[in-house]
Formats: sequence, C-alpha cells, structure tokens
Amino acid sequence: MPIGTPFHERTFQLCESLSYREWSGYYAVSSYEPHHEHEYNAIRNAAALIDISPLFKYRITGKDATRLVDRIITRDMRKVSVGQVVYTPWCDEHGKVIDDGTVSRLEENRYRWTAADPSLRWFTQNAAGMDVRIEDISEEVSALALQGPTSGRLLVSLVRDADIANLKYFRVTKGSIAGVPVEISRTGYTGDLGYEIWIASDQAVKVWDALMDHGKAFDIHAAGMLALDVARVEAGLLLIEVDFNSSKKALIDEQRYSPYEMGLGRLVNLDKNRFVGQAALIAEHKRGHAREIVGLEIDWPQVESFYEAVGLPPAVSPIASRVAVPVFKEGIQVGKATTSTWSPTLKKMIALATVKREYTRPGTRLQFEITVEAVRHHVRATVVKLPFFNPKRKTATPVA
Repeated sequence: MPIGTPFHERTFQLCESLSYREWSGYYAVSSYEPHHEHEYNAIRNAAALIDISPLFKYRITGKDATRLVDRIITRDMRKVSVGQVVYTPWCDEHGKVIDDGTVSRLEENRYRWTAADPSLRWFTQNAAGMDVRIEDISEEVSALALQGPTSGRLLVSLVRDADIANLKYFRVTKGSIAGVPVEISRTGYTGDLGYEIWIASDQAVKVWDALMDHGKAFDIHAAGMLALDVARVEAGLLLIEVDFNSSKKALIDEQRYSPYEMGLGRLVNLDKNRFVGQAALIAEHKRGHAREIVGLEIDWPQVESFYEAVGLPPAVSPIASRVAVPVFKEGIQVGKATTSTWSPTLKKMIALATVKREYTRPGTRLQFEITVEAVRHHVRATVVKLPFFNPKRKTATPVA
C-alpha cells in the first residue's frame, strides 16, 4: 500500500479532488481540483509547487565517486564542474538505456543522483573494487519542483545565502528557506523557468509552508501529475515505461531503446573513458539507428472534420494520453505515438512518437490514428523538432 510523502499532511488538505496515483510506493496527487487547468496555468503563467519526493535519490561519495559516475553514465564527467547538474541516460552492456535522470556534482567527489527506478543494485555492481560509498537517500531527502515564470522572483525574495537571480540553467547552489538548509537546482520537468529544491525530510513541511505563504504574491498553486504530464510533453521530455522502456524491464528487443533512438545522441560521449555500453554504442553510431523518438503536430482541422461528419463536436481529453497508437506513412505503419495531448499553450494537438529513422526529418508528413465513434481514421501529422515549447525564460540569466 502506498504511503504519504513528507509533504502529505499539506497536500492532502489541498487535494479537493481526492485524486491520487501511486508513484514508487508513495501517494502522488493527480490533480488538486477536479480539473487540472488551474495547475497547468500556474506552470506556464505563474508558479507551481509540485511534490517530487518519490524520485529515487542516491548520494555517491568517496575517492572514486567521479570514476564510478563516469563509468555508468554516457556523459563525460571530466567536463562537469562542481555546482553543475547534468541530465543523462545510463545503459546496459548492450547500449540499451536502463534509466535516465540527473546527476548533481555537489563537491569534487560528492554527487546526488536521481532516478525513476531503483538503481542501488546496478550502482553497487559497477562499484566493485572502488573506494566509493553509495547511499540510498530517497527517504532522507525530500524534493519540491517550483516551476513557472514567477518562480525565480519568488525564490529571490525568499531564499537566504544564495544568489538565485544569477543561478544558471542546470546549476545547483546552497541556501536556506525559513531557516532550513536547502539545495536548489535550476532544473525541472516542465520545459519552463523552474527550480528543484532538496530538503531534509524531517524539515520538509517548514519549506512547503514558507513557499506557499510567501508565494501568494506570485500566484503560487500546488500542482499534480496531470498538469505536469501535459507540460513535459510540450517540453519534449520522455517518460520511462511510456515513451521508452527500461532495458531491465523490457520483455522483447523492440521494447529496448538506445540513447540514439531516444533522440539523446548529443548526450553520448563516445571518446571518454570506458563506460558501460560504450562498445555497443560505438557500433550503433557507425551503422546508424533504425528508429527515433520525434515530435508530431496533429492536423486539428482534420480531426474536427471527422467529428463533424458524424454530427459531434470535436473531443479531445485534457489529460495526456499514454495509450500507444499507430503512425503511418501512405497507409503503411512506420511507428507508434506513445504520448499525445492537447497543448493549451500552443493550441495544438501534439504527440511524442517512435518512427523509422527515414521519417524523422522535420517537415515529414505522416498519419496519426484517431478513433471517432469506434471508427478508426488517419489524420495528417507533421514531424517537428523537439521541444514543442521552449521559452527563452527557461535558460535566461539573470532571472528578471
């Protein structure tokens, strides 16, 4: 049975909908109100506070900490300085992605590593013979995502002993909120200006209260998973077991993805020191990959026409769909759309899709399957470059 996060006593009071889901053994709010519209609008127009404590979190320390991280991930840790955060996949020996997450270099040989799935066993196996300590701090450390255009100004006015105004994208700093020591990274899963706040679990509620109280002037709202799901699709961000599968859980080869197939080739440093999966990724880089995850924009007027033909108003769920549907080229299936949603900001229907590589060039015309009154139709779709939504404020420094 799931349990509440350290913020549960606060989030439960706010959750009018009583709509929850299970996330890594914890209760996670799906939406606080019966509809997640206000929560989504907070992400894109104000400030949204999201409990992300169920993330798996690990502390890596010791003389060989950097050596261990470099052995596992596809990024080159020689290029990562103290105070920097990197998003990275890590692979099995066949070059297939086990998981993806962020690695924060807090000190020369001290890291905080986040993951979607439990990773302690894999990290420990790869640490054999190394002078390194690996700690699962998932329960010890809680986390909040503060996302949205006013999030920076809110933190500037609230945080002490940290230069939030000049904190660069994918950097981390230390400070305090309401007298509680925190670490703040300029990261997030929304594709907008945003931060993630890392707090000792026994003091987590104090930080929540300070943010919610001080955040009233910045139109802060607690936000749940439904709003986050729409935002992350707009940002072109992938979700494990939806847009790709962990190679450890995949049942067949088709369910396993390499970083190149996930569109993450830019995050693979083949010329660095030996890392797990390197030989397989070098071979794949030479021969090319057969498929890739891309963005699709769906022809909404055509969707409307199918509904009009049967006398119905057009209907699309405000909730992002995680049901895979076929993608075609001239009647032949060439892939599948794994997540689709209506984008309130872009006023478009969009999707993340895995398609054969020859159809991944932006501007390529494909067809997306929709069902209207139990009848399947092919709707025009265009391949576009990810992310769909990429505001300048996400990376701008200093924060205005």
